Amino acid sequence: MSKKIEDTGIIRHIEGNKVKVEIIQMSACSSCHAKGACTAADMDEKIIDAHSNNPNLKVGDAVNIYGESGNGLLAVLLAFVIPFTLILISLIVTGHFIQNEAISGLISLLVLVPYFIILSLFNNKLKKKFTFYISDI
Repeated sequence: MSKKIEDTGIIRHIEGNKVKVEIIQMSACSSCHAKGACTAADMDEKIIDAHSNNPNLKVGDAVNIYGESGNGLLAVLLAFVIPFTLILISLIVTGHFIQNEAISGLISLLVLVPYFIILSLFNNKLKKKFTFYISDI
C-alpha cells in the first residue's frame, strides 16, 4: 500500500474537472513565535493542478489535495539525483581528458541540456504520472 502526500489549500481557478489549488509551503521555523527576529523563516505560495469530479466546488473553497508519495520520490530522482549524477560523472570524465577546469566544468553543465530536452519530450506522460486529487475536508 502506498502512502499519500496530503496538503490543504484554497481553490483559485476551476475549469471542468481541473482545479488550480493554492497551497502555502512553510519551513519548519516559519510558524515559530520568534520568526520576526530570525531570517530563517520561509513561506512560499504554490499553485497545484488537481482533479476533482465534485460539481459543488467553488473558487475560494478550502480543500485537501493528495497524491502518491512514490511520485514525490520519482520527482526528486528526475529533478535532482539524475542531473547531479550526470554532472559529477561528466566532470570526472572530462577532467581526466581536458586539463582546463573551466572548459571541463562548462562541458559538464552542457550535459544537462540534452537531459532536460529529453525530459521535456515526456512532459505529457509525466503530467499524467504526477497527478493530485481533491478530497473533502
